[in-house]
Amino acid sequence: MERVNQTLRRIPVWSIYLLGLLPLPWLFYLGLTGDLGPEPVKALEHEYGELALKLLVLVLAVTPLRRFLGLNLMKFRRALGVLCFAYVVAHLLVWLVLDVQIPSQILADIVKRPYITVGMVAFLLMLPLAATSNTVSVRRLGSGWRKLHRLTYPVAVLGAVHYVLLVKGFQIEPLVYLAMILLLLVLRLPISPPRSAIRARE
Repeated sequence: MERVNQTLRRIPVWSIYLLGLLPLPWLFYLGLTGDLGPEPVKALEHEYGELALKLLVLVLAVTPLRRFLGLNLMKFRRALGVLCFAYVVAHLLVWLVLDVQIPSQILADIVKRPYITVGMVAFLLMLPLAATSNTVSVRRLGSGWRKLHRLTYPVAVLGAVHYVLLVKGFQIEPLVYLAMILLLLVLRLPISPPRSAIRARE
């Protein structure tokens, strides 16, 4: 695993941003050319949202992967978080500008439709995370930066719940995302040593 980590350390962070952003214009192009099916706006909205959720899963997986497998992706965690926010914004803009379009209808949907309400709460919680995802904020906030970025946990759960509520009927994929997120959150919990080990130390 050390060789893998050494290789990862040579990869520049900017390359993660570049590769991560490639699907953004490509999917939009596919929507314009009709290659996303009969409902390109809905398809584009779904693709951006699912990419955001996948990136959120990767963000949550960084710590468990280091703890249990020794794979160190900490260098890329902030980039993955920023990319996640970029796709959330794209997902939201498609809904606002291309789908609903009418301001009064947008407000009505936020209030009346639970999956949109949950999604908007998750988005609002992401705003302070995105605003402080820079080196200057990390230095200024100090230990408070880590506490603030624990908002990632409820954001992840709300994002998965948003997906579960969004789909019609019983579908396994949204439940898989929710299960993965809950599992990754459990794996992040601090592991206490057994009582026998504590007594042995004493």
